[in-house]
Amino acid sequence: MTNLLLDDIVQAQKRGETRGIPSVCSAHPWVLKAAMQSGADHLLIESTCNQVNQFGGYTRMRPADFVAYIHRLAEENGYPAEKILLGGDHLGPNVWQNEPEASAMPKAEQLVRDYVAAGYRKIHLDCSMKLGDDGDGPLDVAVSARRAARLARVAEETAARLGRNHQLRYVIGSEVPVPGGATEHEEGVAVTAVADVRQTIDVTREAFRLEGVDAAWERVVAVVVQPGVEFGDDFVLPYDPAAAADLSRFIASRPFVYEAHSTDYQTPAALRQLVRDHFAILKVGPGLTFAFREAVFALAMMEKELLPKAEQSHIIETLEVVMLAKPDHWRKYYRGDERELAFKRKYSFSDRIRYYWPEAAVQQAFDRLLSNLTQRAIPLTLLSQFLPEQYEQVRAGQLSAMPRALILNKMAAVLEMYERAC
Repeated sequence: MTNLLLDDIVQAQKRGETRGIPSVCSAHPWVLKAAMQSGADHLLIESTCNQVNQFGGYTRMRPADFVAYIHRLAEENGYPAEKILLGGDHLGPNVWQNEPEASAMPKAEQLVRDYVAAGYRKIHLDCSMKLGDDGDGPLDVAVSARRAARLARVAEETAARLGRNHQLRYVIGSEVPVPGGATEHEEGVAVTAVADVRQTIDVTREAFRLEGVDAAWERVVAVVVQPGVEFGDDFVLPYDPAAAADLSRFIASRPFVYEAHSTDYQTPAALRQLVRDHFAILKVGPGLTFAFREAVFALAMMEKELLPKAEQSHIIETLEVVMLAKPDHWRKYYRGDERELAFKRKYSFSDRIRYYWPEAAVQQAFDRLLSNLTQRAIPLTLLSQFLPEQYEQVRAGQLSAMPRALILNKMAAVLEMYERAC
């Protein structure tokens, strides 16, 4: 059962097994389709407080909407819905951090209440951000823990009313890379200190006790820390096992594993080592939509070689027009002159372009691209030029040269790398 999946992984880790699970952090239908067609025994799919909340988030979906969306995709792709574990990421007052605690925390409570009621079973409690009336200086760990415990109580009460609080599993801690990647070039990031992890665990355990949710503490399965991985516009910081050795030794004797955020673009060897070092939950999101973008751009370049200009989809140009007209998703994340910004909008590892695929004009161009290349056979020579890995599979009879298959295969290669690591 999916609610026991995380328990099994923790227990396997404590037996010394190199076992983990990828966490697909994306609402993109093609990413989810690729995951559901991957053949994985189970899927962990997560949404964040910014993506999905009681006000719709940037996906315009509330928690119940997202659950229905996932179940609909599962049915369409022949994947058993009962094998999907849904997780809520960074559940807390992050969306309302400019408000005082008196108004931000009730909204965070409703957020958690809605997630649990909708059927999410993996709950990451994150109250690490300062609120509008928290004053100067860093937020006290005890304050963060108290707020997290308050949300745990809401989650437990909601699940109890539905007769399923035993199904909830919790993740605590919040020392993570910047969501979506760094906004500045970095040469390195500080790995979380063991003393800080110990303090997070001890203070949060006591906060749970004071809130009267000791039973919930027994279902905490993971702690979020910074293992030293990060990515930004043009760089990826690789995992260094030596730098995280103390963290790895510390958690080995505790009843938890680590959850690693921003593992996108790590090498297969690094992902395998992360799982070996007890970073058993590997988050990936932009790395998958980046692969989708690569495939779409490759197809667009083939289209330009095959069709007259008037018949082309112009999807790359359409994306640029839409991103310039609606810059909120990229403007504060990218730095540089106009030429540099134009390059980053297309090719950045941060992949802020992922927010624009649902736009009507982009969808229309995308549909035309698929139609154009479905009606005309793609020459092997163009496949070799623009999608060489897929070309080899097509030559070997392992893959269709149809555009939909090529796109899904590009993402499947990323997912397969994570499955092998886990």
